[in-house]
Amino acid sequence: MHSNLSKLLRQANLLSETQESEVVFHAKQSNCSIVEALLTLEHFDSQQLAFGLSEVVGLPIADLSQYNYAELCQQLGLRELITRFLALPISSDEFTLTLAVTDPTNGQLEDEFRFATGLQVEYVLVDYHTLQAAIRKLYGHSLGQQNAIGKEISQDELANIVEISDDENQSIEDLSQDDSPVSRFINQILMDAVRKGASDIHFEPYESSYRVRFRCDGILIENQQPAAHLSRRLSARLKILAKLDIAERRLPQDGRIKLRLDELTAIDIRVSTLPTMWGEKIVLRLLDSSAASLDIDRLGYSEEQKKLYLEALKKPQGMILMTGPTGSGKTVSLYSGLNVLNKSEVNISTAEDPVEINLTGINQVQVQPKIGFGFAEALRAFLRQDPDIVMVGEIRDLETASIAVKAAQTGHLVLSTLHTNSASETIVRLHNMGVENFNLVSSLSLIVAQRLARRLCPHCKQLHPLPESIRNSYCIPNDAIIYQANNNGCNQCNGGYSGRTGIYEMMTFNASLTTAILQGASVPEIEKIAVNNGMKTLAQSGIEKLGEGITSFAELQRVLYL
Repeated sequence: MHSNLSKLLRQANLLSETQESEVVFHAKQSNCSIVEALLTLEHFDSQQLAFGLSEVVGLPIADLSQYNYAELCQQLGLRELITRFLALPISSDEFTLTLAVTDPTNGQLEDEFRFATGLQVEYVLVDYHTLQAAIRKLYGHSLGQQNAIGKEISQDELANIVEISDDENQSIEDLSQDDSPVSRFINQILMDAVRKGASDIHFEPYESSYRVRFRCDGILIENQQPAAHLSRRLSARLKILAKLDIAERRLPQDGRIKLRLDELTAIDIRVSTLPTMWGEKIVLRLLDSSAASLDIDRLGYSEEQKKLYLEALKKPQGMILMTGPTGSGKTVSLYSGLNVLNKSEVNISTAEDPVEINLTGINQVQVQPKIGFGFAEALRAFLRQDPDIVMVGEIRDLETASIAVKAAQTGHLVLSTLHTNSASETIVRLHNMGVENFNLVSSLSLIVAQRLARRLCPHCKQLHPLPESIRNSYCIPNDAIIYQANNNGCNQCNGGYSGRTGIYEMMTFNASLTTAILQGASVPEIEKIAVNNGMKTLAQSGIEKLGEGITSFAELQRVLYL
């Protein structure tokens, strides 16, 4: 322990001798910093500690919003030091580096940064929670194993990498090394994406530029802009990791990478390459089963919607369909249902493309259409395996739909997905596929249409006085307090949003709806009857989320096209 903070506070009469001993003991026992021990034991709150230290040591308290620290940190490439010491470089000149810290008494901190940069170190103080949030925004949540990515590569080092050689053998040998600059850069991007909770990473070459973007909370955010001449090196390294043919640059390829975070945790990454005019665009899909929340209470269902879903899951037979566009959370909704059903007394089998979340106790099958083993073939095989519950990743054709319907009619609970825009459109889509209406009404238990909307950041969301005309158009109560995103965001969010919530439309079946379907009712007619029976449309459910302050009107317009 290199901190003299507790001793300094006792000498300034801000801590008693007993409190100092308690803080030091807690820090050793919990393997945490003195600052964390002080806050955990509630001897100070974070702002009191910053102001108290400022008076004792005579250092100013900095406002991080006034500094372009993100660009400086990217240039320095000191992630390991920044996260280990919770010290943020906020400015520098020819001779001096200014660090925002919470504990200015840590002598090792100054030595390490001076050695790494060759600059003299000066301190300013920052509230602990503000500093922690700023570093988390840069590097995401700590994964504990900093050495998992090796030494970070700085922008200067990256800029010095030469264009790929025409000698393919020499290039392959260089890119095969895990400690080469390009390899370290890609590892760094992968770990950044995991820390920031990204679902996809896009590597995109253009004529005179190159960019790397992360999809976070459904929105693409630019992360890096390496030099354009690195395009072939980056794509070749990714293809080596995914065991693809690096000499083939004219055809799309698919592969997988396993990223090991630590001894116990690994993430599967799906790799897709696409030849473009200026090189190969590569998209990585991060399949992190540990990050998926399968708690049905955390998916955004209202109490009434959750009750309908759970009641449908309790039925011994029937079909539950999740519908919506790609990326609307259908798979997680299905898995949350399977998680409820996963008991030792039932046999559950799933056919997926690909298997995205591993669940112990469930027989998960990866379909392979290229060898003639698609959803229909998997479903036929399941029915010979004494199943109780069957999940089909997607109903894409009449053959799969017909087998799923027959399974639902013969004592099995079937869960699946379909690409339609609303619950009522699902009925018509299945009928147009060739499924007879009398088979539909005898097998369907519940149809759920869903979307994912970004959640407003609770720390920086702002009041939004909606015009009266909009309130009247969408039946928004006059007393409902409406919020909007802070475009500048804060250290806790991405542009005013943090995380996502589901918006749902749930269609159950009764006599009037069944009769209408049997008579071949149109989409508007089916929806009108369902609404009269108590169904809330996607728009109505979205307006509820708006009134609860969970999301914004602009986000509903983006997701639901209001």
